[in-house]
Amino acid sequence: MQLPQSELAPESILLAELYDRPFGGARIQPEKRLQVAILALLAVALAAPGLCSSARASAWELDPAATRIAFSVKNLSVAYVDGAFRLASGRVVLDDENLSRSTIEAVIDAGSVDTDEPKRDTHLRTADFLDVTRYPTIAFRSTRIEQAYGDHWKVTGDLTLRGTTRPVVLDVQGSATEGRHASAHASTTIDRRDFGITYSGYAVGKQVAITIDAVGIELPDMSSH
Repeated sequence: MQLPQSELAPESILLAELYDRPFGGARIQPEKRLQVAILALLAVALAAPGLCSSARASAWELDPAATRIAFSVKNLSVAYVDGAFRLASGRVVLDDENLSRSTIEAVIDAGSVDTDEPKRDTHLRTADFLDVTRYPTIAFRSTRIEQAYGDHWKVTGDLTLRGTTRPVVLDVQGSATEGRHASAHASTTIDRRDFGITYSGYAVGKQVAITIDAVGIELPDMSSH
């Protein structure tokens, strides 16, 4: 519930104004993006090389410079806010004969949250949201990979954010390969409250949509894990 501005402390009013500023033509919600970014990062690791067709085991490193982790949050004013996080590292080991034995791991830099508004980003890094001083990274580790239909795959894994670990499911759509590079698209939606992000000094949506466009680079040939 949003309090009338007359009942909000000056600092809360300032924050509300900051978070309501546009980012890339849309409004952005701090809590959501933190989680969206996190999911996105996870999805990236899952999507990139994991679903390429190959008749052997292979290992891939996710490219931080080419991987895009984005999130979008809808606030109570019915506006959408977009933001991004930077991938710190990611690795995918695929076992084509038995996908259940494949693994995906990814780490993102929590302090890299970027909403194109310095003051807002600074607040997002505090204990009200990401608390990057205590939890500088966000991590994802897959626990199950299975084909949903066609070129769509369901990747289940543990997402750790702000010291809290919760299961998440990513929808990964196909992937394209070119030489030793592979790309894929992944998406998911999470509830920020599941990770302890409950700050509500102003109207903030609870659902965070995450999309990831991942690029992986194949490592030297490996015949086994």
